[in-house]
Amino acid sequence: MNKILIANRGEIAVRIIRACKEMNIKTVAIYSEADKDSLHTKLADEAICIGPAASNKSYLNIKNIIEAAYITGSDSIHPGFGFLSENAQFARICRESNIKFIGPTSEVIDLLGNKSNSKDIMKKAGVPVIPGSDGSVKGLKDAILIAEKIGYPIMLKAAAGGGGKGIRIVNNSDELETSYNIVKQEAKISFNDDEIYIEKFIKNPRHVEIQVLADEHGNVVHLGERDCSIQRKHQKVIEETPSTAIDEKLRNKMGEAAVRAAKTAGYTSCGTVEFLVDSDRNFYFMEMNTRIQVEHPITEMRTGIDIVKEQIKIAAGEKLKFKQKDINFKGHSIECRINAENPNKNFMPCPGKITGLNLPGGNGVRIDSAIYDGYTIPPYYDSMIAKIIVFGTTRNEAIAKMKRALEELVIEGVETNRDFLFDIIKNPDFIRGNFDTSFIEKMLF
Repeated sequence: MNKILIANRGEIAVRIIRACKEMNIKTVAIYSEADKDSLHTKLADEAICIGPAASNKSYLNIKNIIEAAYITGSDSIHPGFGFLSENAQFARICRESNIKFIGPTSEVIDLLGNKSNSKDIMKKAGVPVIPGSDGSVKGLKDAILIAEKIGYPIMLKAAAGGGGKGIRIVNNSDELETSYNIVKQEAKISFNDDEIYIEKFIKNPRHVEIQVLADEHGNVVHLGERDCSIQRKHQKVIEETPSTAIDEKLRNKMGEAAVRAAKTAGYTSCGTVEFLVDSDRNFYFMEMNTRIQVEHPITEMRTGIDIVKEQIKIAAGEKLKFKQKDINFKGHSIECRINAENPNKNFMPCPGKITGLNLPGGNGVRIDSAIYDGYTIPPYYDSMIAKIIVFGTTRNEAIAKMKRALEELVIEGVETNRDFLFDIIKNPDFIRGNFDTSFIEKMLF
């Protein structure tokens, strides 16, 4: 690969550009009119405007992105996360345009992007799945029969869903019809696909995911787990590795299941198999994300493996240079997502100009961000503006470093969730590892 166009913005674009620089690969940043002063445009070798501020006219505009790749002579495209990263049509058009898509094939994205289809793949791989419908629900009558069979509470979920959208918990038969119609409508609006499926609702689980790497020669390894249970409205807030919810035996079992899942799906590139773990330490497949994850840095901190570089090497046709037995897991890592939002006003986004900035540093502290003093955060995109990642030899040391890092962080001019994150980190239940996916909800109410 000689030149990679990054079809994204913000901190993930900066992260990819940095990896490319270290690999002596030229980079092209794309940007909307609202992002002309963004950091990724300054760090890349070239930058090209692809449209107005609105995402559907810029970062989601496949035609303009492909044209930008042609104009700049880019031979590859890295989609980052969000936007077009899990869009099978985009991956297919890249291939048809003789541009290497740095990710899995369009066929695999299609297969795993539909949650009901991906469950079938997991069953074939011998991976435990949550009891529920066998594929998409055929109608309300079908939904009623399935709910009665598996028992309430249940979850109605958009088959093409993601990012916490198109999900509703149904506690009894009286709620089913109304919720069914709402989820169908949400799925159609959000994903242009109104297919939905049913799963048994696992009360207060832990959300534990396994990172995998798979090359184009049939080699697959896992890089351990990440605990993403600290979340609000299905959106992750704090992630850590290793998880306090599982022991070494279960860790190995989940890792092996994730590898089988990737092999059965014919997966290549980096990917993440997400599981729910119940109070009895049973684990169930939830979904597979076919892209780099926001929280990938904590895995890099523990393993020393640069996941973005591995993605690029795999896309270039290289074999993985290590086997499962070669991967060493050390210490403990935690990530906090810094968002420009006001927790006291229902987490309302707070775009605006940064008038003062101090980012934390020191041993074991990493910052992934695209902000700088004087930068104006636009109102059109996701509110995440930085990630603080810490590494310690023990979990207690990692928590202490995160407390110190949050105390050092200063972002003036806009509201952020810094104090909210600090409240979580110093919470006695968090410190004891006594939490599940309902932790923030209980903390707020």
